[in-house]
Amino acid sequence: MSGRTKNQEGLARLGQHTWAYLQPDWGFGLSNAGVVGCGGDALLVDTFFDLAHTRRLLEAVASQVGMPIRTLVNTHDNGDHCWGNQLVEGAEIIGHRLCADAMGNTAVLELLRAAQRGDLDALPAGRYLRGLAEPFDFDGIVPTPPSTVMEDTLTRDVGGVEVEARYVGPAHTAGDVIVTVPADGVVYAGDVIFRLCHPLEWQGTYANLIEAMRLIESLDVEHVVSGHGPLAGKEAATEMREYFEWLIGEARERWEAGISVIDAARAIDPGPYADWAEPERMVFGVDRAYREFEGKAWDAPFDAITLFDAMAAMAEGGESGAVVPDGSAAPGQS
Repeated sequence: MSGRTKNQEGLARLGQHTWAYLQPDWGFGLSNAGVVGCGGDALLVDTFFDLAHTRRLLEAVASQVGMPIRTLVNTHDNGDHCWGNQLVEGAEIIGHRLCADAMGNTAVLELLRAAQRGDLDALPAGRYLRGLAEPFDFDGIVPTPPSTVMEDTLTRDVGGVEVEARYVGPAHTAGDVIVTVPADGVVYAGDVIFRLCHPLEWQGTYANLIEAMRLIESLDVEHVVSGHGPLAGKEAATEMREYFEWLIGEARERWEAGISVIDAARAIDPGPYADWAEPERMVFGVDRAYREFEGKAWDAPFDAITLFDAMAAMAEGGESGAVVPDGSAAPGQS
């Protein structure tokens, strides 16, 4: 975060009927949400990583928007975008079918709880996760999946304002959707866009991510609300596309030279992205690029723990002796 201004936490007005709820930082677990409100009706885009953070979001919506939330759209299944769903009582919850399927898996929630207890401190990855999870309280969370599942597109009328959810995955995850509000020129992008922060990419495909960026670049929108980071216009999609293209190029050069994933991630000069938060996440980005170069399926199993160990070592400025094997562990969620 050095050298950058943090977000001011809370609701930021975007248009006549739209808001973004921003959290101060834009790293692990601290995501953004969106609100559409008109005619006594409100739609919420995403909840937060735990119940306390989600309650602050809902209190702000109640006091500043003042309309009941009748609809909730989850952009994807990562916990920092959906683990507060249970608090939006009585709302229709919308998500892609693959997003809904993934929410039934509680392995990541249990992993984070174990890391917070210190049960995983013998592993570099466990200590790293414990530090990242420190601001959150995972007690009491009951994963609450969508009650309405979608495939390609779905629209809702919110007090006379049209809102469209559009599937763009598998991109960051299997079930990514973006949410557009054409009347206000707003797109809520979820985690297909991380702004001023290296994305944590291990699911989906780079081709679909880049296609999603081109789609957003083509839209008639003024405001882009990324899953993490400050508000922007369509330049956020351009920046993210150029980042993916850059990382793929850097990774391919090292893959062709026979350099390991971890050594490649360490060797890449972040260049124009040197000021972006959490550069250690390039370990996962490079690994996914290598798997694509090798022709592996986007959802093929891989060794996430080894990569987290390497990422932890990079974050601490140390060395990792880990060698990424072919892997047999299925990917979790970011």
